[in-house]
Amino acid sequence: MATRADAGAQAGISPPEPDLTPQEMMARAVALRPLLREQSAETEQRTYPTQEIHEACVDAGFYRCYIPRRYGGYEFGAPTFMRVVQELSRGDMSAGWCIALAAAHALQVASWWPESAQEEIFGDGDFRCAAVAAPIGPAVRTDGIRRSSRQEPGWELTGKVGYCSGIPLSTHYMGQALIAGDDGKPTERMLLFVAPRSEFTILDDWGRLIGLKGSASNTITFDRGRIPAHWAIEDALMVDFDVAGRETPGVALHGNPMYGGRAMACFTLTLTAVAIGGAYAALDEYEEMMHSRLTPLPPMVPRIGDETFHRWFGSALAKIATAEAAMYNAVDQHMEACRRAAEDGIPYTYGEDMRIGCIGREGIIQAWEIVQSEIFRSAGSSAAVDGSRFERIYRDMSMLNSHRNTVLRDWAFGEIAREHLGLPRLGRGNVQTPRGTK
Repeated sequence: MATRADAGAQAGISPPEPDLTPQEMMARAVALRPLLREQSAETEQRTYPTQEIHEACVDAGFYRCYIPRRYGGYEFGAPTFMRVVQELSRGDMSAGWCIALAAAHALQVASWWPESAQEEIFGDGDFRCAAVAAPIGPAVRTDGIRRSSRQEPGWELTGKVGYCSGIPLSTHYMGQALIAGDDGKPTERMLLFVAPRSEFTILDDWGRLIGLKGSASNTITFDRGRIPAHWAIEDALMVDFDVAGRETPGVALHGNPMYGGRAMACFTLTLTAVAIGGAYAALDEYEEMMHSRLTPLPPMVPRIGDETFHRWFGSALAKIATAEAAMYNAVDQHMEACRRAAEDGIPYTYGEDMRIGCIGREGIIQAWEIVQSEIFRSAGSSAAVDGSRFERIYRDMSMLNSHRNTVLRDWAFGEIAREHLGLPRLGRGNVQTPRGTK
């Protein structure tokens, strides 16, 4: 299997714009909103963003946000990434979701995988990677991975997994598999792996649900797909990768604390950024209605002049801003937890990861409740004409509210309580300390 590793990756590759600042990257996300909004219906019909949007994201550097600078990325932290995701989602939630989850998982690869794997996986920085925590099926050890002119040990992957958001834009996939025993049957041991686009097939099965039709959350299949051994980490869980008590490969390699974190907080906060962007998009539509529509009762005047609509608009604005403030405070807590672990030796624990994730999850739920109980209710049923932008936002927000992350809200509450009270966790399985990590 060919890789994209070369001497340039080992020596260090400059990003396309070495002097690009986080502020400029965020401004580019704001500037892209009109195009996202204009093409949102087309994105939904295609089930993924148009080539024009994708190329604009490539040119803007959004996919390189989390990629280390030595591999041609910008190495911007979570605050910048979340703002980019929020602004893109304010243009179109489906496109924002798709782009975010194609870009987000560079953070985990740069944090947890060894240098030898990172050099090959990131290559020249053109890296986009969908990911799902559910296992695809069995992973079988093999000595038959041909790389250049030699055979190397590796893994053979078989199975399928759905909801791979961002996969049509992706160059790679990060996922889990069940390690097969000597009899070839799957065990309870988990393999965390990265696979290149050549090793899986994307099924054309997305777009039938009520919302987020343009998020490109297709199913993928592996039919004896092959990866080298160092592209995988044995006995590791994506959503509970234990970084406590040791320096991660990413911190050691890149010298940046942002590569020393766990996954649940950042993943949940990425969805929160989509939700906050969607809530602001709904409020943008509401504001347009304030100018273009009349009050429902005499004297029928433009809503912009009615005190009741002022209060409804102000209530929604204040509450979205509150959820937004909580999200960025949680993002700062995540970054501080990474810094403390790298610089002060204070472990970034499972409980802290879950607690920060819970803050993000509450932001998602609050954003949905604002949209459906305040903005949609007072906008009037005529706002939800089939095919309108407001109707699309409502459907997308509804789908996000029913995502597995929010469904697991009560379980997560229980987990942070058990961690705080010193009680055993639930549902841990047979997960041991990951092999191949410090």
